[in-house]
Amino acid sequence: MQGLVITADKHLYAMSAEARPVEKVRSGDIVAFECLDALGGQIRSEADTVANIDFSRVNPATGPVFVEGAEPGDTLAVDILAIDTASTGVVLSVPNLGILGDRVTAPRTSIARVGRRWVELEGIRLPKAPMIGVIGVAPREGAIPCGTPGPHGGNMDTREIRAGSTLYLPVSQPGALLALGDVHAVMGDGEICGTGVECAATVTVRVRVVKDWPVEWPWLETEDDLMVIASADDLDAAAREATSQLVEFLRRRCGYSFDTAYMLVSTVGDLRISQVVDPLLTVRASIPKTYVEGED
Repeated sequence: MQGLVITADKHLYAMSAEARPVEKVRSGDIVAFECLDALGGQIRSEADTVANIDFSRVNPATGPVFVEGAEPGDTLAVDILAIDTASTGVVLSVPNLGILGDRVTAPRTSIARVGRRWVELEGIRLPKAPMIGVIGVAPREGAIPCGTPGPHGGNMDTREIRAGSTLYLPVSQPGALLALGDVHAVMGDGEICGTGVECAATVTVRVRVVKDWPVEWPWLETEDDLMVIASADDLDAAAREATSQLVEFLRRRCGYSFDTAYMLVSTVGDLRISQVVDPLLTVRASIPKTYVEGED
């Protein structure tokens, strides 16, 4: 695929309207983002641990890119065309990080081999499933660290943000200011120890400005499902927000009553935990697209 290439040295650590665009593109353009891993390339061997890294260089996102024609109130659609990973990745076990971090007595680093179809971690063969952890636009106000998720996107760590999917982000600033990074060769729901297989990668996307579907939170379209991604201080609040967004969408799109939409989501929809290790916790509510688009 041909297109503009944004090199990994052009990155930021917070998403903000004050961030200077590194490139300008048009709606419909294809852009390749070369991304550092979430640790900024600081871990090079299993002898390196979190004790050796500069945390101010964690979670870099390549960009931002100014998308011409994107105005506040619009939606930026990001078609994820390809994710090409490096041949190695990093997984960390860190004291006091993650669900069982209180049981980790000392930091440990594992270097994983990343192949075309498989990832080898600690002698265990895992199916490769590349996904994007951090992807977002400038928020409505202030600067939000790349490690924090929110309505602007950010560190959502959602497995379905992968090649073949389209992410829809609410535009709050002129040009949207898209940036992305924190690619994983594979990651489980929750990212429970604080890392997936963190790796450098090149992510190729197509950007499109959508004028007729304003969104309040990021939405994701896969081959089969439509989902909304919400983040909050706790899982209950994130689940409530994601569910509410999905129910209200069905009311508007399909003309259902609240009760009908609520029951439909309860019977054929799903709530899934994306991550539980960031400053805010992330949940996605999904429904098969057939209930939105209608059956042929």
